[in-house]
Formats: sequence, C-alpha cells, structure tokens
Amino acid sequence: MAVSTYSANGYSTEKLSKTASIAWLVAAVFYFYQYVERASPSVMMPQLSDALGKSTLEVASLVAFFYYGYSTFSLAAGASMDRLGPRHILPLAAVAAGCGALLFATGSSGAATFGRFLQGAAGGFAPVGAIYIVTTRFPPSMAATLIGATQMFGMAGGAAGQFLVGPLIASGVSYKTFWLQMGIAGFCIGALLLVLLPSEPRKKEKRAELSETLSGFGVVFRNPQSIYCGVIAGLLFIPTTIFTMIWGVRYLQEAHGFDYATAVLRSASIPVGWIIGCPLLGYISDRIGRRKPVIVAGGFALFSCLCWILFAPPGILPPYTVGLLAGIASGSAMIPYIVIKEANPPHLGGTATGVISFVNFSLSALLAPGFTWMLRYASSRANAMELPHYQTAFIPMLLGVAAAVGLTFLLKETGKRAPTAVVLPFKKAA
Repeated sequence: MAVSTYSANGYSTEKLSKTASIAWLVAAVFYFYQYVERASPSVMMPQLSDALGKSTLEVASLVAFFYYGYSTFSLAAGASMDRLGPRHILPLAAVAAGCGALLFATGSSGAATFGRFLQGAAGGFAPVGAIYIVTTRFPPSMAATLIGATQMFGMAGGAAGQFLVGPLIASGVSYKTFWLQMGIAGFCIGALLLVLLPSEPRKKEKRAELSETLSGFGVVFRNPQSIYCGVIAGLLFIPTTIFTMIWGVRYLQEAHGFDYATAVLRSASIPVGWIIGCPLLGYISDRIGRRKPVIVAGGFALFSCLCWILFAPPGILPPYTVGLLAGIASGSAMIPYIVIKEANPPHLGGTATGVISFVNFSLSALLAPGFTWMLRYASSRANAMELPHYQTAFIPMLLGVAAAVGLTFLLKETGKRAPTAVVLPFKKAA
C-alpha cells in the first residue's frame, strides 16, 4: 500500500486533497481583501487630504503606516502558524483588518493612522497563512506554482483597489462610505474563514514555550539565505508597494498630465500584470526545477520597464503595455518565498515565511518615508510635483532592483534540479 508523503501530519492523501484546497482558497480570499485595503488609498489621495487636513505628502506618509504594521506582525504570524495553525489565527486577523477599515473611515487623523497600522498588522497574517498551507499541505513540486497563485489573488485585490475603487470614488462615493463597507466585508470574511477553514490534524502534545519560538527564529535568522531572500523580495516589491500603490496615480497625473480615470487604469495595469506573472513565473520555476534564473530574468525585465516608465517619452508603446510587462516581471518577487522555505527546516515553514515577510516589508516601511522626503526635497516642498522630481526621487528604486538581481547570485539554488545539494548549517549528520 502506498504511503502518503503527508501521513506524518495525520492526513491520508484523499483527505489532504479535499481539505488543502479549501484551506488555501479561503486564505487566498482574505489575501485578496488585504490587498484591496492596501491599494485603495492611492486612488483617493485628494479626498483623504481634504478630509484629514493634511498635504498629499503627509497623507502618503500616513498611508505607509500599513507597512509598519505588516512588517512588525509578520514575525508573530509565522510563529503562530507553526504553533496554532491557520484556523485559530486567520478569522481573528480578518476581523481586526475590518476594524482597521472602520477606524480609517472616522475622518480623524489619529484614528486613521492607527487604523492603517491595524490593517497592515492584520493583513500580514493573510499571505503567511496561505503560504503556510501551501508549504505544509501540498507536494513540494507544486510549491512555487501555488505560491505564485496565492500572490495572484493578492494582486487581483491590488488591481481591484485601483481599477474598481477609482471609478467608484470618481462617481461620488465618499471615502468614508467605501471604508465602512470594507469594515463590514472584513467581518464577513472572518466568519467565512471560521466556518470553512478545516481543523488542524492532531499533533503530539507539546508546550508552546517562548524559548522554542525564539529558537525557531534564531535558526531562520542565522541562516544567511533567509536574509538574502528577504532583501531580494523587498527590493523587488518596492516598485509595487511604494511606487504603484502610493504614488502611481499621482505620478501619471502630475508628471504626464493624464486625467484621473486614465491614470487609475494605467496604474492598475501593474497589479494586473502580477495576476499573470506570479503564477506563470512560479510554474516556470517548478517546471525547470530552478529558482535563481527566474528571479534574475524577472528582475532584469522589471528594471528595464521601470527605466522606461520614468525616463521614456509617453506614447511610443501601446497604452498599458509597459505597466503590464512590469507587473509580470515583478512576479519574480514571490520566488524567494519558496527559496526561504526550502533553505530552512520543514517544521519552521511558517516561521520562515514570517521572517521573509518581516524583512521584505520592513524595507517598504523604512523606505516609504524616504521616498516621500526625496520628493519633498526635489520639489522644494511644492504640493504638486513634476516629472523631474519623480525621476530624481525614484532613481534609488532602480538601484534597488539592480541590487536584488546582484544579490540573487549569492543565493544557493534550492530547486529540484540544482547542480549541487544545498548544505545548510542547521542540519546535523544522522
């Protein structure tokens, strides 16, 4: 009789196929919602500026508090998945994200700031939970493909946060109404997760001591491959998290004179590209059995597209083409998420995912104010920026993508067709 690879987890192959698919899908729905929250402020910056009594640059700094919460709680998300499993964590996280949306609707600057932080803190559990399910309930040969598909759900939410929310705001829907509805949606998703997430298989009784959790973090953080993965992912994510989802619409309006509706559609082409690129590049990585070539090729293509977006005259290529290609190429930022899992002990899969999310979005949290400061400096504190101001401020973004490509060569290949086996410092001889 064939023995399931996952019998150690308490599941037969038949039961695994049923429960794993449900678990992954409902977690991915939460990830979609989290990305709608993340991306939506970019299409309502003037409304937020008026309502909160702040300049556009100040509102951009407030919006970036999402990444402070996201990066800070990613570590807790990873450890909690390893200890308790998604069913005990994700429903509460979705409810907290809904509460963050309600706070953002109050019109109070202080409440909005805390609400944005809470959205990020709760949202950080969504990808960690979905990726945890992928790496613990599915065959390793499907890991990169399914992690790419997970990010596809996220970026579908990012596209919806611009492509669908932009026209709603333009048609007269107030930002308060939108965020109230998002709060209700968060509570509904929490209930959906509670009902549909399957129970965890029974494990051996084990005290969840703080020392064990810290030991797990120590193993992952002491592995240089973990840090490389986090920095590479972070540098490849910044064009989306900061440039597109905070400044994308304003850049197209102020630097190139597009009207609001056109700017929203063009900015949304990048997350649409992610919807294609994340599962596609994940599938290619699984198919060729390598991780590094996909990261390098995607990073090089992303660098080329960003150079075109910032410095090439508009109108040469068909509309949406460069944004779509940039989104497809930046899907390579998800490949380090499978590399870090493969480069660390299997029982620390959730912790490893939390660590890469922490490093990744800590970069966004730290650098978002830096880009705002550079825009303020380049424009001499003018509220409306011009093309040269954006070009000056976002040159470091290009250098970051180039650095990510360079750092990839320091990674040890973990794909199934790696030329040599990965030797990890934590493995002991049998």
